[in-house]
Amino acid sequence: MEEEFRALLRRVRAELVSPAEFSAYERLLELAVDGAPVPGPPAAERADRLADILVATEQPLWAREIAAFTLGVRGDRRAFETLVLLLNYREPVRCATAAHALGRLRDPRTARAAAALATNPLRTAYALHPVRLLTELRAPESVPALLSTLERLLAAPDHCWPVARACVEGLGVLGDGRATRALLAARAHDRLRPAADEALARLRGGEG
Repeated sequence: MEEEFRALLRRVRAELVSPAEFSAYERLLELAVDGAPVPGPPAAERADRLADILVATEQPLWAREIAAFTLGVRGDRRAFETLVLLLNYREPVRCATAAHALGRLRDPRTARAAAALATNPLRTAYALHPVRLLTELRAPESVPALLSTLERLLAAPDHCWPVARACVEGLGVLGDGRATRALLAARAHDRLRPAADEALARLRGGEG
């Protein structure tokens, strides 16, 4: 079991309050955890039952999150829609969990969805994990989305420094020369200058 999944289970368990929730959580673990102490149904059946949780009515968010994460890291594209919703969620910890799973899902729709979230000016406060995911994916959408977001933030009264810095760092990792002009502009801001200098060094061949 990877550490991200352990962290997700610890967080969810801390949210549970009623005996019914604890019982539902234990039943879900039988589907989600490989090699659970209590033998469960075959893998294909467990995956189908997890997918059913994503579309069933009146399921708690934590159950959908566990089901989507489990399916996502296993490459089951039925998790895609739920993971994208969680990537845009108001709680950063859920955004981070969804981004981790989406990075392993490798659904061809992921980069387009992440780019739409990163570039939406009404959702800038929630754009950090979409920006990091775009960097990880190295998709054709990645550089244009990060550039668009960074240029908008540099011109905005509220620069949203964590997101702007993630764009700068991501552009350095991606190593695309189209980012040079925006990275030079980022150097004008004290909070971005170290990251911008490092990114520019990468673009100039210092680290690839």
